[in-house]
Amino acid sequence: MGDAAVAQANATLDIVHEIATILDTGLSKEETAIIIALIENGVNPQALAEVVKQLKREAAVLRMQHQAAQEQDAST
Repeated sequence: MGDAAVAQANATLDIVHEIATILDTGLSKEETAIIIALIENGVNPQALAEVVKQLKREAAVLRMQHQAAQEQDAST
């Protein structure tokens, strides 16, 4: 990939990440790039969106469990 193509890809990533930020997806620039690559490689966007939402829900549950365990340890 030439310098111009790399610059264009980076500019596109910046724009897509800005859109993701405006939509409050909570995705980092790196995560946005990974999602773009997955879609470019044939992953179904709707299925990918469902997986991302499920992972976010599971991560939130784990964070709450971890926080509760820390609070319990602090109180003993």
